[in-house]
Amino acid sequence: MAQKTETARYDFDTIIDRHHTDCLKYDFGMERKGRTDLLPLWVADMDFRLPEEVLLDLKARIDHGIFGYTDPKEGYFEALNHWFRKHYHYTVEPGWVTVGPGVVYGLATCVRAFTKPGDAILIQQPVYYPFGEVIQDNGRQLVNSQLRLQAGHYQIDFDDFERKIEEYKVKLYLLCNPHNPAGRVWTREELTRIGDICLKHDVLIVSDEIHCDFIYPGHEFHSFLTMDPKYRSHLCVLHSPSKTFNIAGLQVANAIIPDETLRARYKKENAAAGYSQANVLGLTALESVYTRGEEWYQELLSYINGNLSFVRAYLTEYLPELKLIEPEGTYLLWIDFSGLGLSETELQELITDKAKLWLDSGSIFGPQTAQFERFNIACPRSIVKQAFEQLREAVSELKRNRC
Repeated sequence: MAQKTETARYDFDTIIDRHHTDCLKYDFGMERKGRTDLLPLWVADMDFRLPEEVLLDLKARIDHGIFGYTDPKEGYFEALNHWFRKHYHYTVEPGWVTVGPGVVYGLATCVRAFTKPGDAILIQQPVYYPFGEVIQDNGRQLVNSQLRLQAGHYQIDFDDFERKIEEYKVKLYLLCNPHNPAGRVWTREELTRIGDICLKHDVLIVSDEIHCDFIYPGHEFHSFLTMDPKYRSHLCVLHSPSKTFNIAGLQVANAIIPDETLRARYKKENAAAGYSQANVLGLTALESVYTRGEEWYQELLSYINGNLSFVRAYLTEYLPELKLIEPEGTYLLWIDFSGLGLSETELQELITDKAKLWLDSGSIFGPQTAQFERFNIACPRSIVKQAFEQLREAVSELKRNRC
């Protein structure tokens, strides 16, 4: 197991047992997979403990002992803008922000607030599967403009993007930036083309930016809020610290909508869903992580980048048939298994029955990527190593059986 460097303050190597904590990642193997012997690298949930500075703030709030209805005040918005200003060079007005329990909740609320049943909504597969679910579950029409994989790099087919908008009279576009699972961090030029096409055709943009804090060296994240202000009449940005600090269970996220008319529509639908005050510990956590979590966050980025380097080298040496789609952002790796020459069923048998891994199959992100698997590497390096060693042995057995 790797050791902390002399300059590192935080420990990301120690394995913390999460079993028997009602943890979705570890405790629901039987319910979800019909077995309990799989090493889980599926859901985007990190295995790292929060820094003590944040835990002390949460403990202080708990020690108060009263957890009644709570709304964000000045400190909440100051913490948001401290983070946004420091990392992405923008700030938001408190009035633009509507607090909610999660980004997927925000996606679904946008679908209901900004479209009618039967309206067309555009996504770009392969993409985080709740994008499609919130469209179809709310009786809207899903329109896909498939991302193009060229020389190991995903690109937007802008001709197809605009053609689909025109053909289906698309009302709403769900953007994933950074893109999950493709790992793209869209450039200013790409975002400008997106914005111009959407303005031209009066398409509203909902930008899911939950993974924005995980950007690899050589790449830069651009929030749609830093783009030309003309796009703000058609924009909702969804954001949360839940990925960066692994606090999804505290249920706090923000819908940031600069345009007053759009914001009123969102708030009306939010109220219709019966949501009002936020989770008190979620509010406390957001303030704390954005004001006290910087050093932990920087070490986390370095550690995850080390995990990526390990996987890249391991695949090159031991599993050359597998092709890593080099990520620009997120802690999720998108790996192409088509070089093994397996059917979709055979691939899932290899992953589950032979390698004994619990991954997210590429098919859930879109029908054209069934030969891909998504790996979560936000865990101690020893777990990453164990997972790829199990995979290596499974592939070696496959090759032996073919001989």
